[in-house]
Amino acid sequence: MPNEFDHHHHQLLHPKFSLFLLCLLSPPIGSTAAVAAPIGICYGRVANNLPPPAAILQILQTNNISSVRLFNTDPATLQSFSSTPTIRLTIGVPNELLPTLASATVHDALAWLQSNILAHIPPNQIHYLAVGNEVFLKDPYYIPHVLPAILNLHQALQTLGLSQTIKLSSPQAASVLSASYPPSSASFDPSLQPSLLPLLHFLRDTNSPFMVNSYPYFSYLSSHSFVSLDYALFRASGAAEVVLDGGLAYTNLFDASVDAFVSAMEREGIAGVPVVVSETGWPTLGGEAASVENALAYNAEVVRRAVEGVGTPRRPGVGVEVFLFDLFDENEKGGEEYEKHFGIFGPDGLRAYGLSFN
Repeated sequence: MPNEFDHHHHQLLHPKFSLFLLCLLSPPIGSTAAVAAPIGICYGRVANNLPPPAAILQILQTNNISSVRLFNTDPATLQSFSSTPTIRLTIGVPNELLPTLASATVHDALAWLQSNILAHIPPNQIHYLAVGNEVFLKDPYYIPHVLPAILNLHQALQTLGLSQTIKLSSPQAASVLSASYPPSSASFDPSLQPSLLPLLHFLRDTNSPFMVNSYPYFSYLSSHSFVSLDYALFRASGAAEVVLDGGLAYTNLFDASVDAFVSAMEREGIAGVPVVVSETGWPTLGGEAASVENALAYNAEVVRRAVEGVGTPRRPGVGVEVFLFDLFDENEKGGEEYEKHFGIFGPDGLRAYGLSFN
């Protein structure tokens, strides 16, 4: 399958606790009142046993899921959502299309947008366009094309009067940070800064979020000595498991990760940019600590924190917008066995475990 379906979760092991950075993310700086954040779900389709579109819509509506991330612009998939205006979509622009969109005229970008997306789904159902996926990690060939493609699509949206309602970003892997521990010391990989910093300026100037795919499960697998299972699953307790960072205390990898990204942006003079977790989840099978119980523990706490607007130590009271991975198991994915077992629902539409989305 094309690489927009690949979900690489490499984390950079930096001096010591570098692993602490991998995880979720957070939005703008909030007030004293808690601000709830949307909860979405990723709809990966690298499988041969998925239910038909009507059944998928039923699953989403029955479980009060109103935000879905798609990884490409498949026309039939987009059209299937057009009958359900309450569901908002994050639509992926595959990596291999970036050179074409980067070199296009604004007229060409507008034509692409209209024929590939707006012909199939009403604009008021589109929340984000996710331009590329983890390009800075796995597809260096495409790095120079990310921002030009985004700028062309932005101009096309401006032409249509949609740039205030449809936001553009480019989901990145957590490893764009070269240092992450403690969170206040986080910084972006210097080799990526020439391409990454102009993207961050665009996000700030257009009130768009920084998107990160973040998986504490992989941090745990990578280094048990630095990341305990309890710390990854929000179950840390006692002084030995609390990470102190100046006047802030971190009791879980989620908070430490989010604030590492916030700190890294602030280090570059970029303040107030929301951080959205464009992928996160926990597998139910196929690897160490992969179980229904742990998947429920992790995802349920991520949902609770969004719904209640818990926030992080650096941004208290501001819930983290997340997209849980994945709607279904993907039995045709490559890689490790656990890559196939992130599904929250079975093909029959029944929940794999008792996760609530509200």
